[in-house]
Amino acid sequence: MNQVLGTPYLYGGTTASGFDCSGFILYVLKKFNVDDLPRTSQSQARVGTPVSKEDLRVGDLVFFNTFGKGVSHAGIYIGDNQFAHSSSVRGVRVSKLSDAYYKDRYVTARRVVDEKSYSKMISE
Repeated sequence: MNQVLGTPYLYGGTTASGFDCSGFILYVLKKFNVDDLPRTSQSQARVGTPVSKEDLRVGDLVFFNTFGKGVSHAGIYIGDNQFAHSSSVRGVRVSKLSDAYYKDRYVTARRVVDEKSYSKMISE
């Protein structure tokens, strides 16, 4: 994931030349054999197993309502109250779930990574 930090935001982007938030998730999780996720953050928020904020683990997907109309942004939890995501302003970056902006807009989290992929993810 570190190799794509700073990659610019690109609406509809799914490659290292530019990502939107759900495209970033698809790109990263494909490296961990998760390749059956839907394309949009709204759709991604409906798959996998719901996870409470207190039970988040590395690789869980976190979702936010940034436009006031349901899920509109997503990221990947990386531990220590932080998540990686593609921000429309700053591109791929790491933010804290406790940042006022994200804390107030948090909607849900989903676990889509199986145990084998999870073990691989935390070792990288």
